[in-house]
Amino acid sequence: MPCASTRLAFALCLITLAVNLQAPLYITYADLSGQGAAATAVAFSGYVLGVLPVLLALGGLADRVGRRPMIIAALLLSMVATVLMLLAPSLQTLGLARLFLGLGTGLASATATAYMSELMGSDGSGRAANWVTASTSLGFGLGAALTSLFLLRGPSLSPGSFHLQLLLAVVALVLVWRLPDPRPAQRSAMLRLPYYPRGSVAYGLAILLAWACVGLVIALLPGILRQHGLSAWSGFSTFCVISCGLLFQPMARRLSSLKAALLGLVILPCSYAVLAWGADSGQLAAVLLGAVAASSACYGFIYLGGLAAVNQLAGSEKTRASAGFFLLAYLGFSLPVIFTGLLSDRLGARVALLVFGGVLVLGCVLVGLALVVSARAALPEKPLVQVRH
Repeated sequence: MPCASTRLAFALCLITLAVNLQAPLYITYADLSGQGAAATAVAFSGYVLGVLPVLLALGGLADRVGRRPMIIAALLLSMVATVLMLLAPSLQTLGLARLFLGLGTGLASATATAYMSELMGSDGSGRAANWVTASTSLGFGLGAALTSLFLLRGPSLSPGSFHLQLLLAVVALVLVWRLPDPRPAQRSAMLRLPYYPRGSVAYGLAILLAWACVGLVIALLPGILRQHGLSAWSGFSTFCVISCGLLFQPMARRLSSLKAALLGLVILPCSYAVLAWGADSGQLAAVLLGAVAASSACYGFIYLGGLAAVNQLAGSEKTRASAGFFLLAYLGFSLPVIFTGLLSDRLGARVALLVFGGVLVLGCVLVGLALVVSARAALPEKPLVQVRH
């Protein structure tokens, strides 16, 4: 039987795999419901409505019920979401399923790194965050890629990837059920409001911009690619914009927090330009190349640099400061995507892509300037040896 840390990593991968499993079918669900890009973006943002309550109000839940029940609950919620989409495929069901997926991801995220560290023992705290980051980043992108792979064989509302996720999630449940729970349940405060130490807001705004780009790729790109007969490939763009960030994380850790975040802010608008041009002109290679480049910023330089900076600035309030960082990240993941969807419905996809790109460039310049002003005085210039989240 796999070791305890491997079993937990497998479970985390399955929880996050379910999150974007339906992404290549978004445009199909919109057609079935007679809706457009804005409604698709709203349904997509149901995920954030699930994550935020856990992030804002249930920070102490893991301490009260234990680590293992949180992972089991997250697995069950991922399975419920997949079953819902199999039974009643529509945009309305997608919004509900995304809500369940957000709740599950929030529950898992609240305890994943701490649980992994406990399972690895006293000498495993340094590796725990890397294992969690790797397994979840792989899962978030892999689900969409698997669905696209099955859809290349022909259109379907119940692709084999859905059934595969359910089967593997059952296996993960069995494996997690047998995991030890080293830390006994204890009473602690449930409400842990986000905290923004001085100098941290600029890093939060950087990840907001980065994850807005990711949200656009996941929620709105399938509809744009369909105009060129490429919607079945949209899952691969989701995989590239999320999971390929893993390739750049070792490089990001060798830079200081400030340099990593600034490099990401330079890469982000350039990669978006390539991606948007490829989507608008039907050039799949450009879409995938732009997505990989964007991923280097969104899940590499900005993600790790920003999170490390926030943890350094937070002192003893690391948990609350991380919650504040991710609150801005998830706001970026939802609100800009909804506004861009509204623009796409009213003015067309090309105008929406141009407006988003213009705001992105301006945002990256302003946030970059804010980082230079605030972060140099607040943080030492040293490489990112370890990132915890």
